[in-house]
Amino acid sequence: MADFDKEFLEFIVKAIVGNPKDVKVDRTIDERGVLLTLNINPADMGYVIGKQGQTAKSIRTLLKIVGAKNNARVNLKINEPEGSLRSRERVSRERVDTDVVDDLKI
Repeated sequence: MADFDKEFLEFIVKAIVGNPKDVKVDRTIDERGVLLTLNINPADMGYVIGKQGQTAKSIRTLLKIVGAKNNARVNLKINEPEGSLRSRERVSRERVDTDVVDDLKI
């Protein structure tokens, strides 16, 4: 029963991604509770995050319920894989934001 949260997360994520064989979950326990670290294929980031982060938020809510049932605090960390599209989008957004700030300085 101790790894139920890990198995639950793997089950959910494998059901929504295109590359279920690439789903890996690491489980660590510290003074703040259980930390589940999710590693997935870069092509599947959009499926796991969802529009405006709604899918990730829902998964976190479900994990909190599972944790509460077992008297544990469960947190989820989603590792952003190398080469994911989101990291490229973030870099381009940061450039745009910097340009706007520079324009305001003038």
